Amino acid sequence: MAKRQVGVLVMSYGTPESMDQIEAYYTHIRRGNPPSEKQLQELRDRYEAIVGGFFPLRKNTDDQVTALQETLRSHYPEIEFVCYQGLKHASPFIEDGVEQMVKDGIKEAIGVVLAPHYSIMSVGSYMKRAEQKAEELGLSISFVKSYHLHPKLLQALTNRVERALKDKFPDVAADDVRVIFTAHSLPSRILEMNDPYVDQLMETSQAIAERLNLKQWQFGWQSAGQTATPWLGPDILDTLETIHKEENVNEVLICPVGFVSDHLEVLYDIDIECMQLAQQLGMHLERTESLNVDPLYMETLADVVHDQLEKD
Repeated sequence: MAKRQVGVLVMSYGTPESMDQIEAYYTHIRRGNPPSEKQLQELRDRYEAIVGGFFPLRKNTDDQVTALQETLRSHYPEIEFVCYQGLKHASPFIEDGVEQMVKDGIKEAIGVVLAPHYSIMSVGSYMKRAEQKAEELGLSISFVKSYHLHPKLLQALTNRVERALKDKFPDVAADDVRVIFTAHSLPSRILEMNDPYVDQLMETSQAIAERLNLKQWQFGWQSAGQTATPWLGPDILDTLETIHKEENVNEVLICPVGFVSDHLEVLYDIDIECMQLAQQLGMHLERTESLNVDPLYMETLADVVHDQLEKD
């Protein structure tokens, strides 16, 4: 008897695969409006600073999709899970992933985003695009909305904070290190929309802090877009200056809880921009390792995909 086959659409923001794809990628983010030469050069410079001609970013997501399929199949061998990638701003786009499922004869599918916290502007927009394409092609699909308090996710993040405090601040008492949890800023109008994004991020941060009995921790925003509308703040760079000048904080550990792999926002915005500022201020700044293909994170995703399937 043939196994039940379930497609899993693994969605994420996307990143170009090489330097020569940056312009098309940036144009897509800007809804078809090409960036100015200055904007394009700024983005190219950021990628150049972190990759130096070698482009590992896309591989991080590819590896996560592969690892998730392996985890699903080993944990739930009675079901044939087949994972497909769907990216918001790069190929294969979300719609491409749905289309490929249908071409391959998949009849039922689950969508999951590589971001634990729900916002209508982020995760919600991925789901909407997938749902529209699935409806058009007659594919039955349901979605995991969020998983920000999944015990295995919290354990993976807690492990990272604990390890970083021990290994990167060996001569400093844990209570003397300010832990700052960060996530991607969004336009601040979400606050009027009853959007759960901010609350979910605070709940994740609080849960990790409680597990480790952290005395000195706070939340910070990063990577805001350059638009005319206000974004959630203050920005992490402003936060670092403030806590250094007003509270005399000199030891800081950043844990980017809103990001699940090494991408531009981690490798540039934290590892280069924040580090440079910390050096100027005379602060000791470190960050936790990204989740990438951590088995606990893969198990988190496998659990929530299987749970969603059971609900349908």
